[in-house]
Amino acid sequence: MKILIKKPVLVISLILSFILLKNAAAQPAPDYVEPPFWWADMYHTDLQIMVYGPDISLTRPVIEGENVSIIETVVVESPNYLFLYLDIGNANPGKFEISFIKNGQRKFYYEYELKKRKAGSAYRHGFNAADAIYLLMPDRFAKGDMNNDNTGDMMEQIDRSNPDGRHGGNIQGIINKLDYIKSLGFTSIWHNPVLENDQPAFTYHGYAITDFYNVDPRLGTNEDYLRLVREADKRGISIIKDMIFNHCGKFHWWMEDLPTSDWIHEWDEYTRTTYRGTTIVDPHVAQSDLDLMLKGWFDVWMPDLNQRNRLLAGYLIQNSVWWIEYSGINGIRMDTQPYPYKEFMADWANYVMNEYPYFTIVGEAWLPYPSLVSYYQGYALNHDGYNSFLTSVFDFPLFYAVIEAFNEEASWDTGLIKLYNTLAQDFLYPNPYDLVIFGDNHDTDRLFTSLEENVDRMKMALTFLLTTRGIPMIYSGTEILKTGVESKGHGEMRKDFPGGWPGDPVNAFTKQGRNVDQNKVWDHISKILNYRKHKEVLHYGWLKHFVPDDNVYVYFRYDEIDTVMIILNNNESNMKLDMSRFAEATQGFSKATDILSGKTFDGFNEWDIPGMSSLILELE
Repeated sequence: MKILIKKPVLVISLILSFILLKNAAAQPAPDYVEPPFWWADMYHTDLQIMVYGPDISLTRPVIEGENVSIIETVVVESPNYLFLYLDIGNANPGKFEISFIKNGQRKFYYEYELKKRKAGSAYRHGFNAADAIYLLMPDRFAKGDMNNDNTGDMMEQIDRSNPDGRHGGNIQGIINKLDYIKSLGFTSIWHNPVLENDQPAFTYHGYAITDFYNVDPRLGTNEDYLRLVREADKRGISIIKDMIFNHCGKFHWWMEDLPTSDWIHEWDEYTRTTYRGTTIVDPHVAQSDLDLMLKGWFDVWMPDLNQRNRLLAGYLIQNSVWWIEYSGINGIRMDTQPYPYKEFMADWANYVMNEYPYFTIVGEAWLPYPSLVSYYQGYALNHDGYNSFLTSVFDFPLFYAVIEAFNEEASWDTGLIKLYNTLAQDFLYPNPYDLVIFGDNHDTDRLFTSLEENVDRMKMALTFLLTTRGIPMIYSGTEILKTGVESKGHGEMRKDFPGGWPGDPVNAFTKQGRNVDQNKVWDHISKILNYRKHKEVLHYGWLKHFVPDDNVYVYFRYDEIDTVMIILNNNESNMKLDMSRFAEATQGFSKATDILSGKTFDGFNEWDIPGMSSLILELE
């Protein structure tokens, strides 16, 4: 039977429906929904969402959307959290509502969006040995935006007179100096963390994160970060984002109301980690020592996260993927690689690399021996079968060797032989050519200081770092001979880049603002890097080196097309070099040209090598 509805009834029904919808729309959103949005067509088809709001665990989540379903709802100890696991494998890009129902009424709702992925985003390239990395600390590099020094209710305000305070460098400052970085010959930028660090003090470095999804407003906005990635890409520069999973900031919003009692490692009284990274790989380790290393706090301001909590593990993994997909970065530098649980770190890296097969992750395993560092590069033949799935790790053993090699008097086991002996252990690494090599970073003494402020040694060390195997990384300010000693405080070796702020008396971003020695080193780096950029033999060409003799070190980079010979003479006096010793590498060549000086050598008999110098010779 057909039922006829009179027009007034229909009008009233429509009005009531509108009122109900309006009331529904007026319901408050939860305080936090993380991640705030996601993407369709990802490799992994499940999605964990953390939702935070007053007594939200007493509600029932309902999804109104096509091809999206709730697999699991997890209620935790705090009544103010819900963790939702969604199946989005068949979902199309678009928006859907998540309603949180209590007693038949909608208490909260959130309009969630699955965005469309950019074409080719799954195949974005990482960084590799064809690159050279420039490390910078955003707060100490350059100030571009003059309007975001102090932002309302942030706990720490700008105080440039305080070595350990915030100085006001920001993302716009980095954008403004991209052409400077490019002119030096760098193809990648690794920046220290830019996420919110809303704490009372010591926030400039960025390693005490209080919001994993938002850029610190004193540095800029998420949109500013996207512009940085885009502008860098226009110049052929990739961006490597610094991430931290071992700890968060003590004033992170969740610290007032932890989801679970095991979200962080808690002690009866403050307990600091022992920093004994060797305990992770030690087959004889005492469990108490291992626990202190893994569960102790890195710093009083940085609570230690427990990645064995399934919900936290999922949160951290997805946060990495969110930033990769959202911003288009090309790599991740993972802080304090050994300090979180190694099984979780392997799961994380494997997850990321499955999502982005050509991506690059470099781990910070600050350990002094190749046998320890190699444990953390993916696919190493480890005694316990551990696979980190990491593309790269920092070569800390070579870092120590560089400092010692150019400072010591030569003997059987001192001087340049330190470089040789360290590289001779490359058999321990699955791929030594993908290690990141460096002479200093934001946590160490400055390289120029370590080399006793000797410009000639500095140039030799840089020649080595920019021509041996691996991915070279230079810390901002090395090119202008910055000094600093870690024992005098981190602010001492993290000084502002002169000229990065309006009104600075010196502008070292310009040739006119640098002194003679600074320009010598600046030009040295620029010449080598701009040569290296287009010289594939210095990327993945084989390395052949000869045992240093009389503190002269000779090595070759070669492939089917090119051969480059590098000579380091770490003696005050000129040295006669008998070239017959290197015949197996020079056979078939009759001439060599030094790309640094332009000097040519005809024949391979005896060469006179100037004292305290380096040569980079193209063989013809």
